[in-house]
Amino acid sequence: MPNTSRPTGPNPAAGAGPVERQGEPLKHQTDIARAAALIADPSRARILKCLADGRALPASALAGEAGIGAATASAHLAKLAEGELVTVEQRGRHRLYRLTGPDVSAALECLALIAPPLAITSLKQSNRTNALHRARSCYDHLAGELGVALMRGLLERGVLTGHDGVHRPDEAVRDRPSSYGHDVRYELTHTGRATLAELGVDAERLPPRRPAIRYCVDWSEHQHHLAGGLGAALTARLFALDWVRWGPSPRIVHLTNAGAHGLERTLGIALTGWVLPD
Repeated sequence: MPNTSRPTGPNPAAGAGPVERQGEPLKHQTDIARAAALIADPSRARILKCLADGRALPASALAGEAGIGAATASAHLAKLAEGELVTVEQRGRHRLYRLTGPDVSAALECLALIAPPLAITSLKQSNRTNALHRARSCYDHLAGELGVALMRGLLERGVLTGHDGVHRPDEAVRDRPSSYGHDVRYELTHTGRATLAELGVDAERLPPRRPAIRYCVDWSEHQHHLAGGLGAALTARLFALDWVRWGPSPRIVHLTNAGAHGLERTLGIALTGWVLPD
């Protein structure tokens, strides 16, 4: 006798949604269009770029950097928070905004690789562009010439091993500029742990819930700079030592004279020709 009972649950042929197979989780596609629409607005893009150094900033500072009014900035920030690109935290009477994580910053770096350059119409813009190439933050670690030099010093001093830090496009499999690297595996050496300890970085107590050692392919230098928990911890220590300082604009980092001498002494990094602030 044929079974005339109807099956229960959603019918995929009727477009009722995904069906969970026995013991398998549901799979979903990502909504790239929604994220792209949030970034596509010029004012929101400027706000996200301001936050790409990982710091939390008030709406007033973001409005000033984006060149918009306070009410407009608040509306944009509400959309970015709803889209989970930024988070907001209350500190006393102030609401501070930051990116939800390093993946947002990495996505912005990737878009910068294919985006047409903004026209430089002033000496101020030219100086800022040069400063970003010289030394900048890539979320919570160092990038640009300084970040690449730091990585090179770590390799030459035997702190890290696994590669020479040079990005070779003709040999790359998954590595592309302005993104996390995947083709190479760097490892921290026993000597490296001692060297980092001298700098005040405890390699056994790195930021949790993230890989200890990662690298990015620097978009301006086309070489590797250090990311991951170790990159974040080392960068935080350099700020604490006043070897690097934040510049006048978001993401710009300045190397101090103390930092130049300290990096040459500990890692053998000779940063000749750098114009250093007092």
